[in-house]
Amino acid sequence: MARPKSEWPNKVLALVQGGNVQAAIAQIKVAPTVGDITRLQTLLARLLQTPALAQLNKVVEEERALLAAPRLHRAP
Repeated sequence: MARPKSEWPNKVLALVQGGNVQAAIAQIKVAPTVGDITRLQTLLARLLQTPALAQLNKVVEEERALLAAPRLHRAP
């Protein structure tokens, strides 16, 4: 049985569309998985580009790179 996709990207997109970019950035910093970040990037690409959205896209790309990178150490 396949797992349902996370609702997280849609909820963050709703924050962005509502104009609460700072809350969206805070949510992106604690993103659950790389897949969720990637789905959010696809959703954000459909929106009209604004300076705030350009900043948000940069944050999303940085967080995706951090989540995709191999870990430097193991947690105890």
